[in-house]
Parts: sequence; structure tokens; C-alpha cells
Amino acid sequence: MAGHLNPQPGSPGYVAGVDLGGTKLRAALADLSGHLVAEDVLATDPRGGLAVAAQIDALLRDLAVRGGVAWSDVRVSAIGLPGAPDPATGTVDLSPNVSELGSLDIRAELTSRLGHPVVLDNDVNMAAAGERWLGSGRTHRHFVFVAVGTGIGMGIVLNGELVRGARGAAGEISYLPLGTDPFDPANQVHGALEQAVAGAALAARYRAVSGEQASVPDVFDRAAAGDEGARAAIDEEARFIALAIVAVTAVLDPEAVVLGGGIGSRVELVEPVRRWVAALNADAPEIKTSLLGDRAGLLGAIAVARTEAGVHTDSPTHHDLSAHLGSAARPVATQPGWTASLETAEGR
Repeated sequence: MAGHLNPQPGSPGYVAGVDLGGTKLRAALADLSGHLVAEDVLATDPRGGLAVAAQIDALLRDLAVRGGVAWSDVRVSAIGLPGAPDPATGTVDLSPNVSELGSLDIRAELTSRLGHPVVLDNDVNMAAAGERWLGSGRTHRHFVFVAVGTGIGMGIVLNGELVRGARGAAGEISYLPLGTDPFDPANQVHGALEQAVAGAALAARYRAVSGEQASVPDVFDRAAAGDEGARAAIDEEARFIALAIVAVTAVLDPEAVVLGGGIGSRVELVEPVRRWVAALNADAPEIKTSLLGDRAGLLGAIAVARTEAGVHTDSPTHHDLSAHLGSAARPVATQPGWTASLETAEGR
């Protein structure tokens, strides 16, 4: 990681944040106060590696044009990636969903293309940084962010700081020996716990009890409509997640656990998770859902980039949130009720 920059008072300055996933690439530009000026989302280039680096470069430069920002005023980019970036080599380990990252110094490649410092971190760590800045973690000094969707991962915040571990792999709870046989080689690529709780596993669990094929959103919809098979599948999902939370709590003792990701952020999941955790741990941490949804990683990347640019990222008050979430970013920030959802989710 490059040393912190020192912005001059009154000088223009912007930062870029990128959330790179196996299927989607989200990116945004923000000024040094954290207000978004341009944002977009694309399908991730399936070729991975150099093709993805070129895609990030092109997208960020296009956002600068759209936001009326001179590229020379963009000081830092922060990139969240699936896997564990190696601080020594710039490559990314444990990243099966984006190809070629394990053999490419992606940090050097992006630094060369963009012409300014680039910070890499695990995508779930970035989401935890987003929740710490603007989301469900902003009232906690010690919390973990558990993302459950196509996989499972965890970001750790202790004493207000992200914890990355010796190899940048702290929080890779997909490899906890829970849910499936951890000695089966078939479960060792993505991890035993991930094999039990990933979206494909939830859909397969419903198919096993109902004989019907359904997507993960359909399973939740059917559960809400009273389908007992769907409810049972979600309850089993919650049980496995609760086992992971209890294991993590025994080691880290967080004040809160924030659930996010396509599955984890479903409000229908939080109550059964709480129930299973309470059955195992009478002194359980607070369990709540993400305030930021699928934008947590992107906003966390902005927060990390601002810190790298020398800006102290104090949490804004609740009434400041809508400004930081980007009225200028209408192309992708137009989910109905987005600002209102921040207030209704506050008590989760």
C-alpha cells in the first residue's frame, strides 16, 4: 500500500472505488468529502486478468468524463476483489470466481494504467469498511460483516480497524469445517461451509424437499407465501450460518454481526439466525442486516480510497447519509425507496 497522500486545502480531488465480482463490476467516483459524482455497473469481463484490468481502467475514465472530473484530479483508486490480495506480489489468492488473478500482479497493472496509487483488498473487507462508514457498523467499534450469497465471507472490524491477517485472508470463513465434510476434496475448492450455505446449496436444499426447481429469490418468496419446504430450507440455511457466527464469536467477541450479501441481507433470514444463535450462546452479539445492501463493497472502497488520500473518514450523522450515497449517481442508484430504506433498516 502506498503512503497516505496529503491533500492541499481547497484543491480539487477525487477518489475512485471499485467492487469487482465474478458477474458484476461496480465503480464510482467521489470527491474527497465522500459525495458520489458518477457511478455505474457492468457485467464483469469473463476473460478475467488483463481484460478485467482494462475494463476497470476504461470504466473509471468514462466515469470521470461523465462526472466532469479531470483525470489528473483522481488521486487514489481502491479495488475490492473476491479473494485475498497478497501485499507482497499484488496477486490475488483464493479467487475462483474471477480467472487469472492468481498469476497477474493486478495492483501493478492497474497502477500503471491509472497513473495513481491503487489499494487492493478483499471485497468483503471493503463491504465491512462500507458498513463501518455509512451502514450498520457505524455505531460499533467491534463487529464482523458476514456476506452470504453465491459464497460466504467475512470482514472483521476490531477497535474500529479492519483486520486482514498475516496473508490478507482473515475472515475467509468459507473454509470453516462446518456444514459439509471438510476432508472431501470436492468441498476444499470453495470450502466446507460455503458448500453448505451458498446460493446453489439453498436452492438444492429446497429442490430436495419439494422436488421443484427454484431460484434463491423464489425460495424466499415461496417461504413468505407459506411454503413449508421453502421455510425448512431457509431455516437449515440459518442453522449453518448460526454455527459459523458462534464459532467466530468465540474467537473475536464482536459487539455485532452484520449480515449482508444476496442471501444474508434478506430480512427473512435474520430471525431464524438469531434463534439458532441464541440456542447455542446465551450471551450472543447483536445480529442485524446490512443497511447498504449490494452497494456496501463499493461504498467501502470509496471509504478506503479516501483514507489512502489522507482524509479522515469519520462516520456522518444519519441525516447526512443520502448525500454520501450519491444523488449524482442516478443511473444505478435509483432503487425505489433507497433513501427511505436506510431509515427503516436502522433498527434491524
